[in-house]
Amino acid sequence: MTKINSIPLGSPFHPENAREYERWREWKLAAHPSVPEELVVPVKDLSSPSEKEEEAILRLCRAANMAIYDTGRRDGVDSPQLAEELKSFAAHFGLIDRERHRSMREHELVDIRVASKEERPRQGFIPYTTRRLLWHTDGYYKYGYEGVRPIRAMILHCVRQAKEGGENELLDPDITYIRLRDENPDYIRALMAPDAMTIPEFMEEDGRVRPESKGPVFWVDADGNLNMRYTERSRHIIWADDDTTRKAVAFLRDLLRSGDEPFLFRVRMQPGQGLLCNNVLHTRTEFIDHEEPERRRLLYRGRYANRVRAPQSIPA
Repeated sequence: MTKINSIPLGSPFHPENAREYERWREWKLAAHPSVPEELVVPVKDLSSPSEKEEEAILRLCRAANMAIYDTGRRDGVDSPQLAEELKSFAAHFGLIDRERHRSMREHELVDIRVASKEERPRQGFIPYTTRRLLWHTDGYYKYGYEGVRPIRAMILHCVRQAKEGGENELLDPDITYIRLRDENPDYIRALMAPDAMTIPEFMEEDGRVRPESKGPVFWVDADGNLNMRYTERSRHIIWADDDTTRKAVAFLRDLLRSGDEPFLFRVRMQPGQGLLCNNVLHTRTEFIDHEEPERRRLLYRGRYANRVRAPQSIPA
């Protein structure tokens, strides 16, 4: 088996540090919200959340790597002002290193909606259809090659709901780490290997090549945070060719599909609600959209290379 990435021995995420792991595990399971309603924080002003709102969101992101904020706006209005408010809100929590995605609009966020047949390359990708999305973290293919920075946080804001469906399942990556390590610490060693998961190179329609992405499923960054990259897709993915990795991936897939995990939450975000998170595992069910263009499902998405943290200096 390939050796794991360099992790300080004092980290609770080092497979050999059983003492610190048990202390962290005990805190994590006690602090984690037990129902999805506990993730919701009302926010009156997206551009300037109050100290109380800020503290509640940060507490949830520490305990569960995610929070759902609720502005109470249900009008479904898509506007440049909303996009600016969302960027300001994300920046308030340290999210300023935003991805320059090929599908972003002039306001530098990506709108997640059903693409028309004329919209290329959007039309060929599942997020821009009514089809279901399998378990994944965002940007799992952005790791391990020159010039790329992994996606470590995300904001996903619901402007309008679908007519039916479009629910999201959410799971804190820390919980998957705990379940895998409790089952077999060798699963963690396998999924921390630098060649655990490989996404082959991909050629865009304009001829640009996205390089091969090879790296671990779990890794610890310079600040000591546990991060995860994962996709449940079965095509165009290469797992390390050893028995432990295969068993670890099978265990993780069963965990996500079984419905037995108590900290796996299903939500259907209302208009005006949004997910602020450290790139948690998530899905989307298939949906039926409205006939009227002005009522069709629409979400704004921003992805970031840094994690949620307490605000320091807020960009103007």
